[in-house]
Amino acid sequence: MSTPSDHPQSPSTEQLAFTVAGMTCDHCTVAVTHEVTKVAGVTLVDVAPDTKLVQVHGSGIDAAAVVAAIDEAGYDAVTA
Repeated sequence: MSTPSDHPQSPSTEQLAFTVAGMTCDHCTVAVTHEVTKVAGVTLVDVAPDTKLVQVHGSGIDAAAVVAAIDEAGYDAVTA
């Protein structure tokens, strides 16, 4: 898993954050990352199961599409 500081952000890069209940382990991280990276515009996904936080970086990201992707992974998300 990479951190936002590992990747310089351009001025057009946006960041969205979501709280995701039920994430507890590395499997959760892999499942959520796999689904969210399929969303158009997403360039980086940071998942922290210990804090239940998912941060999504990219441009032109549709927040509803990210929530749907997290749902597809089996979790419920709300905008943080």
